[in-house]
Amino acid sequence: MAQDEKGAGYWRWTESRWTSPDLNPKNGEVNSAGVDVGSVSTQAVVMVDGELYCYSNMRTGSDSPRSAENAMNWALEDTGLTLDDIHATVGTGYGRVNVPFATKAITEIACHARGANFMYGPTVRSILDMGGQDCKAIHCDERGKVKAFLMNDKCAAGTGRGMEVFADLLGVHINEVGEMSLQVDEEPPPVSSTCVVFAKSEAAALLREGWPKERVLASYCSAMAHRVVTLLERIGVEEEFAITGGIAKNAGVVKRLAEELNIELAKTDMDTQIAGALGAALFARALYEKKMKSG
Repeated sequence: MAQDEKGAGYWRWTESRWTSPDLNPKNGEVNSAGVDVGSVSTQAVVMVDGELYCYSNMRTGSDSPRSAENAMNWALEDTGLTLDDIHATVGTGYGRVNVPFATKAITEIACHARGANFMYGPTVRSILDMGGQDCKAIHCDERGKVKAFLMNDKCAAGTGRGMEVFADLLGVHINEVGEMSLQVDEEPPPVSSTCVVFAKSEAAALLREGWPKERVLASYCSAMAHRVVTLLERIGVEEEFAITGGIAKNAGVVKRLAEELNIELAKTDMDTQIAGALGAALFARALYEKKMKSG
């Protein structure tokens, strides 16, 4: 694949970690964790008494158990905590059954709804999870409990994988794709192909015709947004509407999606990619407290 000036692939999402400067986990009663092993990235979240304490967001490797362990180790780095200090852990995502230290595995649909409820607030009723290999449209109640959902997992064209292909093809870092796609004076027609393989061929042909990179990206981001809208139209969009997952960081897709739906999106200061792991950590806390009450 193409390489950027630092030697990393243009397609590679930026890894990150964070620790709260205000929480002392040693003072907490319940330390819960969630690990979301996705097809593209893995997130590990640790919560102290239901408050976000630390997390990591890193690339998923070929080995799901190892990816889960690496993410958790990185999240706990320099915190003074070890896995022995975590009272309960829930695994979720594509590799949820392969989290070796998990207390339980719960679907990513339930975890993203619960995580979005925490991230965006209890008024959120519609959630779009735009992940690495699929898109999920979810309806939930005020507690983040799933009421209905639809999923598109038949093609990479509306997912993070598809965006990686285009970033690599155009030699544009994936973190910059969204903003670059907005640098056009006029919206071009969207790429017509729904399959990412054919869409890539179509984009390559547009480049040969002399289209600038930002115009090609605008065409693909527009197509991606429209593809997601057709999924949402099948289940309906209830206000308030929020997006989770990696593509939520792509301003080009998000802006076009909001415009096509004619809706204002809920906002959060948190990393949208940790929603699944966040929800998993909330479930882990509830499971532990239920266990303690039952004796």
